[in-house]
Amino acid sequence: MAARGRIVVVSTHQAPWQTGGGQHVRQREFTQSSKLQDVLYEIRGPVHEHAGRLEAEGHRILKLNIGNPAPFGFEAPDVIMRDIISALPNAQGYSDSKGIVSARRAVFTRYELVEGFPRFDIDDVFLGNGVSELIQMTLQALLDNGDQVLIPAPDYPLWTACTSLAGGTPVHYLCDETQGWNPDVADIESKITDRTKAIVVINPNNPTGAVYSREVLTQIADLARKHQLLLLADEIYDKILYDDAEHVSLASVAPDLLTLTFNGLSKAYRVAGYRSGWLVITGPKEHASSFIEGISLLANMRLCPNVPAQHAIQVALGGHQSIDDLVLPGGRLLEQRDVAWEKLNEIPGVSCVKPRGALYAFPRLDPEVYDIADDEQLVLDLLLQEKILVVQGTGFNWPTPDHLRIVTLPWARDLAAAIERLGNFLVSYRQ
Repeated sequence: MAARGRIVVVSTHQAPWQTGGGQHVRQREFTQSSKLQDVLYEIRGPVHEHAGRLEAEGHRILKLNIGNPAPFGFEAPDVIMRDIISALPNAQGYSDSKGIVSARRAVFTRYELVEGFPRFDIDDVFLGNGVSELIQMTLQALLDNGDQVLIPAPDYPLWTACTSLAGGTPVHYLCDETQGWNPDVADIESKITDRTKAIVVINPNNPTGAVYSREVLTQIADLARKHQLLLLADEIYDKILYDDAEHVSLASVAPDLLTLTFNGLSKAYRVAGYRSGWLVITGPKEHASSFIEGISLLANMRLCPNVPAQHAIQVALGGHQSIDDLVLPGGRLLEQRDVAWEKLNEIPGVSCVKPRGALYAFPRLDPEVYDIADDEQLVLDLLLQEKILVVQGTGFNWPTPDHLRIVTLPWARDLAAAIERLGNFLVSYRQ
């Protein structure tokens, strides 16, 4: 079928699955779109699917693969649930495509309290069904085929997947494990080309737990300024900080640059299932009106974010910040981070940089001790033998098969036992 202006011409040629004259008709095959050729999401990939089959057979699987607080006893503050319930009678229809005004105003007020954060308007706030949706909308609106996005290695793999899905090319810049997993700024600059459109910064970082200093962020902003690049700041873990770590928002060191800041309720407020996130656009917008119109178009197409979940935002941001009780001395998240880090470093041939934020540890398996050629096979074998589900390091676009990501959400005693089982497994493991 071909289109010529307003006239549609229908071809009379038979498709390959068709036959004429009463002959047998071959069943047409529906294959996966080629757009998905380079799209991967190993956090819920083949090994996760295998874990589901084991569960269906009656096995109990300890899932250390995903940062989902609720199954580990982290409940949302009661006031959030009460507000959502009370709002349900008024949440039956569509909202504005950007989200309800009261929730966007709460986001606006939140950033007024962040030191140095650039001024913006409520219309610069988009609410989404989690940060994931907003990342996908942003990259779909931004990228033409072949445009490049600089993404950290290791990364949260959704950034790489959404870049590929939008027709772009993910280019990974290295973070240096020997320097606390800080970005290698020289490596970033060496990978900038005339097709580069944006730099992604994940801070605090998933999967490493690194928290970047003002100096490092300023250096990245300087590169964006020099090469006229967009800054994309994933800051979903900005309230989950340990020890003396301090979060500096990327937009605060780049008020003169177009910066998109992503955040939400999933982690700090323990409501991952509510799918409630936001995007804030700061900096000069005159030269980006078409791009922002593209985001608005995609927001209109999805009609609106989940309306009941939007009602959680105002009370969450304006109420008691209970996450502080979990990350300060005596807090459960801090204790579990400490246990994970200590126990991992006790395993011969395993080392782990101490996470300063987020909900993960990213240990290294010394290649001189563990000759691992295929880390996906490693985590599958761990699942089959120990019924523990983790994610291989290459699933986070780390270039070599010598890391794992472990979620630090289980109770300390369960986490310690799981890491001990991991150590026992590694002692005899061979590929």
